[in-house]
Amino acid sequence: MRLSESDRHTLRQAVESVLGEEVVIKLFGSRLDDAGRGGDIDLYIATHQVIEQPAYTIAMIQTKIMRLIGERKIDILLDAPNLTEEAIHGIAKAEGVNL
Repeated sequence: MRLSESDRHTLRQAVESVLGEEVVIKLFGSRLDDAGRGGDIDLYIATHQVIEQPAYTIAMIQTKIMRLIGERKIDILLDAPNLTEEAIHGIAKAEGVNL
């Protein structure tokens, strides 16, 4: 995993500040490859809450993360009871690593 312990803590803190502590946060994608370089930060975030405004929620999380760790490309895949699950959700759940 190509994220420092400090970055992992900061990511979790930013997500929890928006959605609370009862979330599952997984890193998936290119940052899991220790031999790789660069790449965006792909996060799978699952909550039991209904998310009324998913785009706004994602933007809030991305903004908080960027303020804390700097300007980086962050992709967020949100999983909530009222949102449609797609194939990428299954991949992120299966291959992702908990933060």
